[in-house]
Amino acid sequence: MSPTLLALILATVTASACAQLALKLGMSSPGVKAAMQEGGAAAMLLAVAGSPLVWIGLMIYGLSVVVWLWVLSKVDLSLAYPFVGVSFIMVMLFGVFLLNEQVTPLRLVGTVLIAVGCVLVARS
Repeated sequence: MSPTLLALILATVTASACAQLALKLGMSSPGVKAAMQEGGAAAMLLAVAGSPLVWIGLMIYGLSVVVWLWVLSKVDLSLAYPFVGVSFIMVMLFGVFLLNEQVTPLRLVGTVLIAVGCVLVARS
């Protein structure tokens, strides 16, 4: 695999993780939380549709899908897709460092195993 293709794969995976972070922050905003607790589907949809972070997350996903489609036109799916596991690592790190989430030892071991699998696939 060329360095350019590897960089594009990692860029799409990173973008996906960033999109998850934006979506989480958008869904955790006070307006969305209040609308979800009040129970009305219409109020919830309006609150979500009015959240800039949700829109940012969706736009990041959209851009990453365009790049991912190009990558898939150049690389075997069985080689490219395991790199999606890298997003698990990034999302865990975002959760710990940006969202102050707690990571249990079992979750940490699982994430490390995913990382090892990504390395093994990349070397094959």
